[in-house]
Amino acid sequence: MDNKKGRRYEAVKWMVVFAIGVCTGLVGLFVDFSVRLFTQLKFGVVQTSVEECSQKGCLALSLLELLGFNLTFVFLASLLVLIEPVAAGSGIPEIKCYLNGVKVPGIVRLRTLLCKVFGVLFSVSGGLFVGKEGPMIHSGAVVGAGLPQFQSISLRKIQFNFPYFRSDRDKRDFVSAGAAAGVAAAFGAPIGGTLFSLEEGSSFWNQGLTWKVLFCSMSATFTLNFFRSGIQFGSWGSFQLPGLLNFGEFKCSDSDKKCHLWTAMDLGFFVVMGVIGGLLGATFNCLNKRLAKYRMRNVHPKPKLVRVLESLLVSLVTTVVVFVASMVLGECRQMSSTSQTGNGSFQLQVTSEDVNSTIKTFFCPNDTYNDMATLFFNSQESAILQLFHQDGTFSPVTLALFFILYFLLACWTFGTSVPSGLFVPSLLCGAAFGRLVANVLKSYIGLGHLYSGTFALIGAAAFLGGVVRMTISLTVILIESTNEITYGLPIMVTLMVAKWTGDFFNKGIYDIHIGLRGVPLLEWETEVEMDKLRASDIMEPNLTYVYPHTRIQSLVSILRTTVHHAFPVVTENRGNEKEFMKGNQLISNNIKFKKSSILTRAGEQRKRGQSMKSYPSSELRNVCDEHVASEEPAEKEDLLQQMLERRYTPYPNLYPDQSPSEDWTMEERFRPLTFHGLVLRSQLVTLLVRGVCYSESQSSASQPRLSYAEMAEDYPRYPDIHDLDLTLLNPRMIVDVTPYMNPSPFTVSPNTHVSQVFNLFRTMGLRHLPVVNAVGEIVGIITRHNLTNEFLQARLRQHYQTL
Repeated sequence: MDNKKGRRYEAVKWMVVFAIGVCTGLVGLFVDFSVRLFTQLKFGVVQTSVEECSQKGCLALSLLELLGFNLTFVFLASLLVLIEPVAAGSGIPEIKCYLNGVKVPGIVRLRTLLCKVFGVLFSVSGGLFVGKEGPMIHSGAVVGAGLPQFQSISLRKIQFNFPYFRSDRDKRDFVSAGAAAGVAAAFGAPIGGTLFSLEEGSSFWNQGLTWKVLFCSMSATFTLNFFRSGIQFGSWGSFQLPGLLNFGEFKCSDSDKKCHLWTAMDLGFFVVMGVIGGLLGATFNCLNKRLAKYRMRNVHPKPKLVRVLESLLVSLVTTVVVFVASMVLGECRQMSSTSQTGNGSFQLQVTSEDVNSTIKTFFCPNDTYNDMATLFFNSQESAILQLFHQDGTFSPVTLALFFILYFLLACWTFGTSVPSGLFVPSLLCGAAFGRLVANVLKSYIGLGHLYSGTFALIGAAAFLGGVVRMTISLTVILIESTNEITYGLPIMVTLMVAKWTGDFFNKGIYDIHIGLRGVPLLEWETEVEMDKLRASDIMEPNLTYVYPHTRIQSLVSILRTTVHHAFPVVTENRGNEKEFMKGNQLISNNIKFKKSSILTRAGEQRKRGQSMKSYPSSELRNVCDEHVASEEPAEKEDLLQQMLERRYTPYPNLYPDQSPSEDWTMEERFRPLTFHGLVLRSQLVTLLVRGVCYSESQSSASQPRLSYAEMAEDYPRYPDIHDLDLTLLNPRMIVDVTPYMNPSPFTVSPNTHVSQVFNLFRTMGLRHLPVVNAVGEIVGIITRHNLTNEFLQARLRQHYQTL
């Protein structure tokens, strides 16, 4: 690619990133508008019914109406998950896996997006204790993956010849941008979205990607802001509503001159709240993990209808608990004078309706309202605003009961077969905990000038941090959502303490669900103790490889009997190299390197051979025994010839049409193999499908040549080897893979420390890492499986046993 094409490529990338942000903002707008519409419809009917039946005594009818709405909505959400099972849950664990380098089938398909978007608006409208913010991250990631491809497997007629971004790395970058845009749209936090994508997602990151992701997040935030402000206020271009969830303005009332948002003394309370939040989060995760294991054993193996029935059962119990708790457990609280005038600490300039308009008077006389119903019979966002900004209007008993009920029902709900987020339920649960702490400190300790909204915010941060264990990104998201930089230090301290406390007991909720699914997720770094291992300790020595020129019969056999995604390209002796790689610069350089340095490296190689735990080159073994003292330049040519002859004799003379055999002895298995490059399964299948080969009577130059565009034409779904029609292929024909292999992949020495191997693999976003010894021979290969924590722990135990 020349500079002109490179600049065009970069310009197209910026345009696509902008389009991803705009589309993600529009998806958020649709979800928000639909949820608002359905919720207002449901609560409008139910509230009228409850007010009438409070006098007539027909509350059972009101409960039935509420059940009818909720069960219908949840049933529709469950049906959508049956259509696309990957749409269940928040989608954050799956996107985290995808950005880590693991392909989860169907995770970024258009059908998944449609089922996710419609499913989450039904599940939130159905009264389940779930949020729409988590699924927004998944939705943004799907938009990021699909939009730059300009094609869809769900809508096959949508097909544009768009030659850009036909690789996994480009796609992963766009998914990072889409996930960040989802966070930005959900919380009005573009910087927090960028940091979320960096902290939770991408294996590979650079400065250029940072700019693009931030630009995408800004595009999503301002698209959503523009349309929401115009639709709700009629003032297009005023930008008053930056995200789906807005915490409002934290401000002390003018009448209380001694009030402060927080003081240095409050930091001690915040640390204690962080510890309690970490404990509560660890308890939540532990209970949810047990529920998830129970579902895996008893629900998932059964017919899919059982999952729908479980979702309906959760909805039924949640609705009955909400209704009965509001009727029986709520207290009738007196409306304060400031509430009637609409001024003071809880007036919000950035919300579409005043906090006071969301209070509920269910089952209470005039001038009083039901504090439990105010929390339960509102949308979760309105309930959070009540806890943040209503001053002194919730009794400690109500807050404690609300917290316990919400905690248990939210824990049961997360993991059912509906699209569901966890951010908002955790914030609401934590906000109730924070208000409870503020009430106790005010009523029983006499700290009258505490600002309750600050404690509610810190409680929300503590509980959410204890559940999800995010630090940097969550701090910035909460600061951006409050528009109050003075809260930066308390939020950061609380989240750190909550994370450390929770990590003492278990992992974050998303990591737990990733572990339950058996996904080989790579952490940010290995444990220090792992550096006692070397690459030779963790590599896979039993290699399946191909030759530079291989018969079709062998290729088909290898592809059909293995599931590997890449194969080393090797030669076994100099005879094969000279015959099949004649004139190849790579091989001539290799031989030249041997001639110049074999003697000086031979003695050193013998010393290393003790600790390598691999099979050193036979030629070096012989040289070390016989020729270490010889340094005359005139003998080098003869020495090389002797080495080639020695190497040729003890090992089977395998020609390229012979595939590796299971009957090989250990010595045959570990014969020296000169490494030339890596070729992917998708490339080999593409070559076979397109008939790229030549016959024995021809030279390899007569083989057809495919361009990069032709090789990438089927991306991202390449044909499968089992669908190949073998009658169209001549098994004796030969395929020259050298023009298509990667001749310079990342490689490591057998003596490389595990931490170096891990950092190279993780930061460069690799899938295969060949282990090559000092003379260019491949002795093993490292894949993601070899770097998972469980595998490394097992190998470390073996290492200690052999000492």
